[in-house]
Amino acid sequence: MSEWEYKPAGDAGLRPADQWRSLQREGGLPTAIAHGAWCALTGGYLKMFHRFRIEGRERLPPKPPFVVVANHSSHLDALALAVGLPPRFRSHAFPIAAGDTFFETKATAAFAAIFLNALPMWRKKCGSHAMETLRERLIGGDTIYLLFPEGTRSRDGAMADFRAGIGMLVAGTNVPVVPAHLDGCFAAMPPQARLPRPSPISLRFGVPKIFSGASNDRAGWREVAAALEKDVHALGDAA
Repeated sequence: MSEWEYKPAGDAGLRPADQWRSLQREGGLPTAIAHGAWCALTGGYLKMFHRFRIEGRERLPPKPPFVVVANHSSHLDALALAVGLPPRFRSHAFPIAAGDTFFETKATAAFAAIFLNALPMWRKKCGSHAMETLRERLIGGDTIYLLFPEGTRSRDGAMADFRAGIGMLVAGTNVPVVPAHLDGCFAAMPPQARLPRPSPISLRFGVPKIFSGASNDRAGWREVAAALEKDVHALGDAA
């Protein structure tokens, strides 16, 4: 039997506003209840308004840690990806969201952290230390990241090149990465739209990959990004 070890929460001692923006944030019971209720409401909305369909759930790893990567063209993407996970995974799942969009004010930061369970990635001032913090948390815990490697929403619905950040998280590790493709989110709510339209949305999960053999350097990061971009494209072509 292993010896019990006490470890304080990664965000212990931080003020609420700082906890919401912390990459080490750990939700408590009230946050779990709020997030669960939000997922239930969002799931009902997606099913009723967008006839939401999910394929390939059986391909997901049996337990965390793992990463899900998908194409990005709409604010509906993160909602659909989170709801697409089985309920047992949702408290472990953290969408990686743009800090300059979702965490600029206290109100938006509280909403993103409490209801979406999102972690911030500051696109204009993201240093290597932030990626290293996310990598360490992923390797050492029961965490699931939901990530859009394009870095920003598509403005025309076409998928852009994947950035190397996903490689920085998983290159040289045994953490599975699940490619996924979202279809219909752009038609339902393109970036210029203020309200969604009643258009169907579907989510397809692909076969997980492990990049333990990829080097943890720029060449390895690009290799990981290119491989996953190819897989997500293939899922879209097969839809």
